[in-house]
Amino acid sequence: MSVVLWMTVVLLAATILVGLFRIATAPDPASRAVVGDLVFFSAIGVIVLVGLFKESAAAVDAALIASVLGILATVALARILTRGRR
Repeated sequence: MSVVLWMTVVLLAATILVGLFRIATAPDPASRAVVGDLVFFSAIGVIVLVGLFKESAAAVDAALIASVLGILATVALARILTRGRR
């Protein structure tokens, strides 16, 4: 089981690295925002997997709170990019 968890952590870490490269080369702010969300939620996935490996309930709770805050940040950024239009 631990091999599968660590392989998943490595895949998520690779996703984060590719995402950071894409943020640097994105053509517009909307693309950067989408890739930033991908990087953020991949990092949350890493936190959850490490919490599962270490059997830490606090890490899973922190990831749940970070997920809610990430969704709110995404909505706020979308409002900023669209200048409040609905």
